Amino acid sequence: MIMQALCYQGVNRVGVETVPDPQILGPHDAILRVTMSSVCGSDLHLLDGYVPTMRQGDIIGHEFIGEVVEVATEVKKLRPGMRVVVDSIIGCGHCFFCQTEQYSLCDNTNPKPELLDKLYGYSTAGIYGYSHAFGGFAGSHATYVRVPFADTNAFEVPEGLPDERVLFASDALPTGYMGADLCNIQRGDVVAVWGCGGVGQMAILSAFLLGAERVIAIDRFPERLAMARDRAGAEILDYEQVDVREALREMTGGRGPDACIDCVGMEAHGTGIDYAYDRVKQAVRLETDRPTVLRQAILACRKGGTVSIMGVYGGFVDKFPMGAAMNKGLTLKMGQQHGQRYIPRLLEHIRKGEIDPSYLLTHRARLADGQAAYDTFKEKRDGCMRVVFTPEA
Repeated sequence: MIMQALCYQGVNRVGVETVPDPQILGPHDAILRVTMSSVCGSDLHLLDGYVPTMRQGDIIGHEFIGEVVEVATEVKKLRPGMRVVVDSIIGCGHCFFCQTEQYSLCDNTNPKPELLDKLYGYSTAGIYGYSHAFGGFAGSHATYVRVPFADTNAFEVPEGLPDERVLFASDALPTGYMGADLCNIQRGDVVAVWGCGGVGQMAILSAFLLGAERVIAIDRFPERLAMARDRAGAEILDYEQVDVREALREMTGGRGPDACIDCVGMEAHGTGIDYAYDRVKQAVRLETDRPTVLRQAILACRKGGTVSIMGVYGGFVDKFPMGAAMNKGLTLKMGQQHGQRYIPRLLEHIRKGEIDPSYLLTHRARLADGQAAYDTFKEKRDGCMRVVFTPEA
């Protein structure tokens, strides 16, 4: 059997290719028919060429929902016909890290750990559609996808919830929620969130859900700032119009935010000489990541506060303000999301109407329109927050 899939074809080039259907490879596998698969900001790091282990023909995509069509012999919780949302990061469910609910650090799901062993000291978990450094797994922008360790990674969708409300529980919502959860938010806290894309929007909602009194959102795109204000309830700052550190100081009575969440990561934009410096160094590969937001968050956070880092970083940064972090007594927490820890409670929040991520879905597309869809997403045209593919449309 053959199917259609959206594949990486070079830097900033994707296209539909005909590929073999996925097969059951292990006793804990399931095969899903994908009903919705979303683009994600971290996909752009792959397409922009900042993750060098992408290969031509790799199927991309990692945020998805679908219907179970086949299960292997040891799958106990799933059955054909069940509608499930799947965490974007693959956990085995059995190793030390999975048993302690640190699923993105799984010891067993990256079959190609050599590069990350050298780069990070230890390998982390496998991720769908996220290069051969993270396992070389086929992604979700396809008609069907194989889900390893399906009982650990797939979650039944509560009856009555449409796909649109549940899709982002695969990645954007648990990433934003974990970003807020790492902040140890206390009642009355002020939280600053850099980036008003999908993860930033979910971090804002989650911070309020966890008890923040105020959330201040920082971005430069008017429609995203308006969405953060009108849909998520945040106060907003346009970093091209104000000095962010001074504005945050003024808005918090001189003390600074209690917690700061970086929802941007390695391709952060900014203003001034430090941003120009990072652009040049990244272009000539003297550093891999642009830490503009990370520097701002560390300098803006109040003394004794927490900086939560959920934007993806891949390698090395320059001019890291370690002195500020140490002398201010900051707590830095970070990581790829441990979605398996959070998805059940998030589905319950969605079911109760306490959180609704569906407003992130601003554009729909077919796989055949993949290049145009990713261009629109990358350039943030037409108010695009997220493009969602419906593979069989």
